[in-house]
Parts: sequence; C-alpha cells; structure tokens
Amino acid sequence: MASVVKINVLTVPAEQREELERRFAARAGAVEGQDGFEWFELLRPVEGTDTYLVYTRWRSEEDFQNWMKGSMRQAHGGSGGSGGPGGSGGEGRKPAASGSELWSFEVVQQAAPVSGDRPG
Repeated sequence: MASVVKINVLTVPAEQREELERRFAARAGAVEGQDGFEWFELLRPVEGTDTYLVYTRWRSEEDFQNWMKGSMRQAHGGSGGSGGPGGSGGEGRKPAASGSELWSFEVVQQAAPVSGDRPG
C-alpha cells in the first residue's frame, strides 16, 4: 500500500502570514500522534505568490480520513476548518487564509539521502 500525500494550498494575504505561522507553531503535536501520520511541513512562499503549502503524508487514505473526522475537527472547533490540514486554527477565530484547496497524491517513488556508512 502506497502512502498518500495531502497538500492544503492556502492563500494567505501578506498581513496574515505571521498569524498563520503563529497558529501552526501553536498546534505542535496536534497531528503527530495520529495513527497513520508520517510527516508534516508548512511551506512558506519565497517569491511571486501568496500561497502557503501544508504538506502532510499518511500511511493510507483511511488514516487521513480518520484524522479529518476526529482529531482535526476537534482542533478546528468542530467545523472541519478550511478543507483539511491548516484550517482556521480554532473556534471563534477568523481564518488566517483567505482561500483553501486540498490536493491529494499517492507516493509512487521516493528517495532518501545515502547513509555515510557504506559497506567496504
């Protein structure tokens, strides 16, 4: 079974960038203990766009859906946030992002750095 990647594409106005990053820093640990969770990254745009990418990797689609139905909804005040990882960031707060789109992928190839411990 191939891992799945979910990328939440967040449109974030310049004046909301610090707030978005602050909210993500405050959520540390919110997904890490979820069964099937493999990886998280918040990617800040460098130039030419106001789009942040929230990258999560899961053992299976089922694991991601279980998180969406349970822990993620609770973390976002029961509302389901703005379509996936990296939603509004809590009950009663205005979303830092002005738009959100969720992309889904299956991992078909991957590579990791080669270890320095090569056999003779």
